[in-house]
Amino acid sequence: MPMRIKHLSYSSGGGKGLLSMTVGDLLRNAAHKWGRHDAMVSAHEHVTWTYAELLQRSEQIAKGLLALGLPKQSRVGIYAPNCKEWLLTQMAASLADLVLVNINPAYQTRELAHALNKVGVSALVMTPGFKASNYIELLNHIDPSLANQESTTLNLPNIPTLKNIIIIGERKEKGMLNFDELYSMDSDEYHERTLGVNFDEPTNIQFTSGTTGNPKAATLSHFNIVNNGFYIGELQKYGRHDRVAIPVPLYHCFGMVIGNLACIAHGSAMVFTDFGFNAAATMDAVEKEKVTSLYGVPTMFVAYVREQEKKKRKVNSLRTGIVAGAVCVPELMKQIVDVLGISNMTNCYGMTETAPISFQLHLNADHEKRLTTVGEVHPHVECKLIDSNGEIVERGEVGEVCVRGYSVMKGYWEDEKATKKAITKDGWMLTEDQGIMDEHGYLRIVGRSKDMIIRGGENIYPSEVESFLATHPGIEEIHVFGIPDSFLGEQVGAWIKLKAQQKELSVKDLEEFCKGNIAHFKVPKVIRIVDSFPTTVTGKVQKNKMRAEYVTQ
Repeated sequence: MPMRIKHLSYSSGGGKGLLSMTVGDLLRNAAHKWGRHDAMVSAHEHVTWTYAELLQRSEQIAKGLLALGLPKQSRVGIYAPNCKEWLLTQMAASLADLVLVNINPAYQTRELAHALNKVGVSALVMTPGFKASNYIELLNHIDPSLANQESTTLNLPNIPTLKNIIIIGERKEKGMLNFDELYSMDSDEYHERTLGVNFDEPTNIQFTSGTTGNPKAATLSHFNIVNNGFYIGELQKYGRHDRVAIPVPLYHCFGMVIGNLACIAHGSAMVFTDFGFNAAATMDAVEKEKVTSLYGVPTMFVAYVREQEKKKRKVNSLRTGIVAGAVCVPELMKQIVDVLGISNMTNCYGMTETAPISFQLHLNADHEKRLTTVGEVHPHVECKLIDSNGEIVERGEVGEVCVRGYSVMKGYWEDEKATKKAITKDGWMLTEDQGIMDEHGYLRIVGRSKDMIIRGGENIYPSEVESFLATHPGIEEIHVFGIPDSFLGEQVGAWIKLKAQQKELSVKDLEEFCKGNIAHFKVPKVIRIVDSFPTTVTGKVQKNKMRAEYVTQ
């Protein structure tokens, strides 16, 4: 008999080459090439800067940070919603060889204290607060001695590394500087410091979600994020005439890499739409600024579609966009095309630890691939899918997605144990995501390893059930997860948001709709009709919170 040659789930991407540039180099290059073109439009702040102005302001802020006496690779925290100062801090930190630490604007006392102390933040740039949070009160709660500080060089026993707090805006606080004061500060060290920045050194720390225990601090280099941003923009075919709406949080890789760096690498304009997510403000900005590319996670695109249906805007400038952060069901992708008119909509897949994107749809991908996959492996990135024994599975089989290449983080900050658990000796990042690679190398994500439902020995991937039930004419949005069951181990549960014309929906209705389409054991047996879903600040739906309600009952 002839030997059967396995067609394994492995793929690697080619490309033009990798950039040995820092984030600061990227900005200087953009200012040189496209100095007179719009770099940033902050619609909610009514401010527009060209690339020449963005570089000039970033250099001034970098000098101000150095005037505080911050040594090389000092950590500078940014604790703020989307605003012009966020972008300036990102650029200035790179220019001054400082490490930007992204702090979730939703963090409260315990989370904030952990972030500041875990990585030893020396300077914190922040707004006075956001939404219901008063950041100054939170800091005073962490260290009450803050209220008694006479000098702007702080001495805080509970946050010993934090020496400077810089407030965005006009509010005056004892012991704190105002952001605009940095413009008038100078440093003789700047020229030598900025020319000595190493592209392979850390430039950014981002905290992972942390479903158990404290969030881990993923450490990313210039090399990681500059190249990832460059190739994201390449595959989107960005140029100086593109204007990219960035309603996603800047503190997340989606905002600062897929958004900011992809634009800067290609001379495109970054369009910030509001301090936080606001579907109406986003769609208004799309119309007013003639946006060509729109970003969001699936729940955001659901909101864009509904907003456009409610109030028709001229959105014919849109040619592309990126949906990432979670699986985009085919029904939603169809609505994005039909309602928003984005014919070249693309899916992306990645994680913070891989800077972030590993797979992306090309603009010329066929309709079926656009509806069902997250595209092909990124340039200069390798991917393999493995089984529980670490063996590569064949094409068409489910396996854990593993990624290797320039994009893999340097590690978790001062956490060697967690780093070794996440990255193998030969450099593979273990994502814990389950996927299927087809014969052409396209990847379909079927769920997280921990999200897989095991019902009476049957493996059920929530995304498969969600994709089918999203085609129900009365369902606007659905999220499926496992519920503990004493007999079967787990049962399939779902939270469902109905369309306006659908008054009610029962388990029996679902069973009837699913009959002959998906196996009976995949049909949700416990459902709840809701008006909204618990989400993170980035818009990711929190299934763990939905599941927890049933675990504690």
